[in-house]
Order: sequence, then structure tokens, then C-alpha cells
Amino acid sequence: MALYFRRLTAGPTIPDVPAQYRKFNPTVEIPAFPLLPYNKYRSLGISLRSRKHWLVEAVGPTGRPEGGDGAKKAAVGQGPGACSYSLGDRRVGERTTEIERNRKVEVVIAAGVTVVLGVGNRVLYKLALVPLKHYPFFLAQLATFGYVLVYFSILYFRYHAGIVTDEMLSVPKAPLLGVGLLEALAAATGMAAGAILSGASIPILSQTSLVWQIFLSMIFLGRRYRVNQLLGCFLVAVGVVITVASGSSSGYSLKEASIFWSLLMIFSFLLQAADTVLKEVIFLDAAKRLKCGSVDLFVVNSYGSAFQALFIFLLLPFLSKLWGIPFSQLPNYLKDGAACFLNIGGTLSSVGCDGAPLLPLLFVIVNMGFNISLLHLLKISSGVVSSLASTFSVPISVYVFTLPLPYLGVASSLPTGFVAGAIILVLGLLIYSWSPSGSPTALPSPSR
Repeated sequence: MALYFRRLTAGPTIPDVPAQYRKFNPTVEIPAFPLLPYNKYRSLGISLRSRKHWLVEAVGPTGRPEGGDGAKKAAVGQGPGACSYSLGDRRVGERTTEIERNRKVEVVIAAGVTVVLGVGNRVLYKLALVPLKHYPFFLAQLATFGYVLVYFSILYFRYHAGIVTDEMLSVPKAPLLGVGLLEALAAATGMAAGAILSGASIPILSQTSLVWQIFLSMIFLGRRYRVNQLLGCFLVAVGVVITVASGSSSGYSLKEASIFWSLLMIFSFLLQAADTVLKEVIFLDAAKRLKCGSVDLFVVNSYGSAFQALFIFLLLPFLSKLWGIPFSQLPNYLKDGAACFLNIGGTLSSVGCDGAPLLPLLFVIVNMGFNISLLHLLKISSGVVSSLASTFSVPISVYVFTLPLPYLGVASSLPTGFVAGAIILVLGLLIYSWSPSGSPTALPSPSR
């Protein structure tokens, strides 16, 4: 009779009773297939069938690495992490080669999806403003308040499907309140500066977001970056600046605009970077609270969007003034914007709302998908990686606008330095992702 054994290691299933190595070996053999009750009535004899047993071994929980670019890893010989297991005599943990390779593939795929949706988001925003060219503030508020309804609807169905648990919903709400506040302030300051600065100068100033991202993650997450990663981020930012600035009047616009508005736009990107780092903290804290689990994306999206809408509502008098809309006329403005969005016509026929509601709806859907994919990429990698993916969509969007797109009329010409900027950008991404032999991986462990 042959015996087959499989060893299963329990992680933190009983967190209050830690296992001890060498001194205590709680190993139990149980049949893989329990004997059926009628077996006792069978005649005695020699059975040549193999009987399988499971060898269940409890392994004490140890510290799980929080990951991150250059994050500290558990020392060799400390045993597997709290989410690891062993198979036979071979220990299998989160840092094994196969799992690391699968995780890198997942991050690459998620980054690619984020880049594609980022390009679609930029292009469709431009197309959505064709019918709503007189109502951009309405489009912004539609996105802000509409997402609350959509996200909570998705959260409701995921909760009843068992994907979202009560433990996920019980995560502290104070950090999510901070997310909403940061996003509302970033939108307010960005709108104020964007009303003065030119459209071509904003992508150039947005490259400071990478700097803020690295700086804040080093302070609040304890990240340490290798020289090649810092150099790669720098080259990515330079590539985007060359791509956008060449052949445009962005440099002239930056000179003409007051230094105050440029600094205000840079401050808005600081707020966005702080928002991203805070979301990373939320995911890492939830991974500890949920015992190697992770909070669902839509818990963070729903509550973060709800708090953002709350602060946007409180800032409506200020925001409407930025757009040149007197607060007393805001209800009529929103009413006319809704009529144009639905393409009702009537008194708005002279304004021209051709393309609505298809183009605005496409933008809202793609923008929602982009936000979800960006948060998913942040969850499984880091804020810097998600920022790089979002940045990579900028030069691709510049190229797409050179194509004959509907509703936009004559296509724009390709900037003279586009190819050089794109080469520098791709080189920066390759340098950032390059890992010297023997060095720890730069991708953080997913908080799942």
C-alpha cells in the first residue's frame, strides 16, 4: 500500500495561538478521503488500493513585507510570511520566483490597461467638450457627483455577492475623509490655475507629480529608491516635457502667466501625489487589519468619492466663481448644461450640442474605468508605478490628436521633438524597470 502525503501550512488562521518552531510541531495526519460508513460492513481482505493522507502542519505567522520600491524584506531563515505555505519539503511563499514573476506580469498588464484608458480619457475629454464647450463646469460636476451613485451601486452588488465583507466596510473612515479632502482641494486649485495657464503648459507642470510622489513615499512609506529608478523617473519627465513643449507655445505661455499660477498648479499636483500616497497607506493598513486580505477597490472609491463630493459641494461658491459663473446663476447654468448634455434642443439649438449625449457619456465611462484601473494598479504596485503609467499616456495622446478625429476638425501637427521626447521617455521607463542581478525586486508586494 502506497502512502501519499501533502503538507498544508496554516498561516494566521488562529492568530491568538502562535506556533513555535522546533519546540512544538503541531502536525496531524488526516485521510484525504474519509472512510465511508458502509466500509465497516465490507469483508476483510487485502486491498491494493493506495490510500491518500493529508499532512497538515501549522506554521507560525511571521512578518509580511509591506513591499514597495526598495522596501525591506524579511531576512533569510526567518520562515515564510503570514500568507505563505509549504508543499512537501519545499517552502512556497509570496517571494518565490514563480509568484514574483506572475505578479510582475499582472503589474505590466494592469499598467498597459491604465495607459490605454489614460489615452482614451484625454482624447474623449476633448471630444466631450465639443458639445459641452459652454458647460465644462457642468461636465466636471456630473463626473464628481455621478460617480458617487455609480460607485456605491457597484459596491452594493459586490457586497451582496460576497466580494465585499463587513470587515472591509469597517475600515477606518478618517483616512478616506482625507482622500476626499485632498481630491477636492486638488480639483479646486487645479481649476483656478488651469483657467489662467495654457493647455500645453499643464502637462509640463504635471511632471512635478512624479517628484512629489517619490518625495512623499520616502517620508511616509519609508521607500528607498535605487539610482536607476530615480534616473528613470527623471528621464520620463524630461521626455514628456520635450514631447509637449516642442512645437507649441507652452514656454511662451509659462513666461506670460504669473509665477503664482504656475506655483498653484504645482501645488495641486502635490495634493494629488499626497492623495495617492494616502491611498497606499489605506491599502497597506487594510492588509494588516484583514489578516493578509485586502480592502476592495470600490470601498476606497465609493467613500473617497462621497467625501470628495461633499467638499466639492461646500466649495461650489468658490468653484463657480473660478469659472466665471455667479453663484446666484448656478442653478440656471446647471439646468442648461443638463439640457445640452441630453441634447434636448429648443433654446439651445443655436448653441450647438451635436455629439451629446454620446460623447460625454463615453468620456464618463472611460474616465471611470481609468480611475478604477489606476487605483487597481496602485493597489498591486505603488504610487510611482501608477504615476508613470499615467504619464506615459501623455505623448500617446499627443500623437492621437494628430489623427483625423471626428468633431475636432483639422488634426494638429506632430511636434518637431515628438520622436526625441518619446525615445527619452521609453528609455526612462526601461531604466526604471531594470533590476541589477542580485538586487531585490523594485515592485512592491500586492496588498491582497
